[in-house]
Amino acid sequence: MASGLLDRPEGTGTGATYGYRHLLQLLSIKIRQREGQSLDTIRGEMRDVTGDALERKIATSLAPALDSGGYEAVAHDDDISLRWHRLPVADGIELHVREDSPAAREEAVIAMREAVRAALGRGDIR
Repeated sequence: MASGLLDRPEGTGTGATYGYRHLLQLLSIKIRQREGQSLDTIRGEMRDVTGDALERKIATSLAPALDSGGYEAVAHDDDISLRWHRLPVADGIELHVREDSPAAREEAVIAMREAVRAALGRGDIR
């Protein structure tokens, strides 16, 4: 990630810690890069953007991939006859997606997996 795009973490080096705003910034940057925007353009867009605005932009961008109807699917979580897919993301991290969920579509699963990987900020797990 280019220097200056993200807020400064607490601490330095391997002791640095990142917060929720950092996650929002990473997701926003990755979404804008996939849309073809340069880091310079993204840097300009992110100046003085609030966390609420970042959340809304991310939700708006990911909504089509996740589709609507997710709320109806939640009502069936306790039905043991439904099958769940375990999707590895990184060492020790996996997503669980129920097969009848709108989020089980391949493009939605890929978007979620890549968003989590980007949030981890680790190029070695891609």
